[in-house]
Amino acid sequence: MKKAFLLGAGLGTRLRPMTNTVPKPLVPVFHRPLATHALDHLAAAGIEEVAINTHHLHEEWERAFPLGRYEDLKLHFFHEKNLLETGGGIKNIESFIAGDPILVYNGDILTNIRIDELIASHTASENTATLAARTDGPGQHLAVRGSQIIDIRNMLEVSEGSHQFTGIYCINPEILDLIPANEKVSIIPAFLILAGQGKLGAFDADAGHWLDLGTREAYLETHGIGAPLETGKDLAPIHETARVEVGATITNSWIGPDCEVGRDADITDSILWPGTVVEAGASLTNCIVHSPTPVEGSHSNADL
Repeated sequence: MKKAFLLGAGLGTRLRPMTNTVPKPLVPVFHRPLATHALDHLAAAGIEEVAINTHHLHEEWERAFPLGRYEDLKLHFFHEKNLLETGGGIKNIESFIAGDPILVYNGDILTNIRIDELIASHTASENTATLAARTDGPGQHLAVRGSQIIDIRNMLEVSEGSHQFTGIYCINPEILDLIPANEKVSIIPAFLILAGQGKLGAFDADAGHWLDLGTREAYLETHGIGAPLETGKDLAPIHETARVEVGATITNSWIGPDCEVGRDADITDSILWPGTVVEAGASLTNCIVHSPTPVEGSHSNADL
């Protein structure tokens, strides 16, 4: 499998106001866009080409990847003037799929689950789709029996859920026949048809970490703020290009590239996006600084 589809068109409403300036998959995580972590993951599994659907602030994708490439990956952007949801988004890239199986990857997660093993499991099966599923997670909506998914949210009235859907899955091109053209539609109805046919596989993705960065709380916790750090623990929280003036105190915080922290500023449990500025004497606790406007004064639990 050499192709993948990165879902990047969502509005990111739960992360506003941070997503007022960038799409959710381009929110910085450990000093670089979240999407680049996914692209690294895909490349390591042997993927060579990635389709990305865009909608909200679509021009930011072109600014982030002006050459249509990331490292050795070739990127193909599919702009959705009107949001098409997951099923409609897949149908919209039919020309990219071109009769090949592909891996689909949600753009708002951070994970190191073994997608190479997922691909191998799917390829060796007779399934039309194989979903990576975990036994832990906040939304255990997949009902799994053996290596098959038999129901989702009990919509087939077969079984209650037991597994979390990770947002990563493999599909064969014949699934396109189950998705109406030019419609805003979820992929779930197609999955339910496949479950009824015994063609919806489940891949055990319990190994490794899986983080959904869809909320402010999850975003902070991923960086080790309010919870144990799951990943990125070997990175320097203060980027080498950041400028921290004498007397400034940085505690359990991430200071991004080209940030400026003024003299005697106090920053605790906070994240500064690349290029942001905190003025001298400012005090921040549990804050996210994402705007180019310099921050002054004292703030707590604020997005600035």
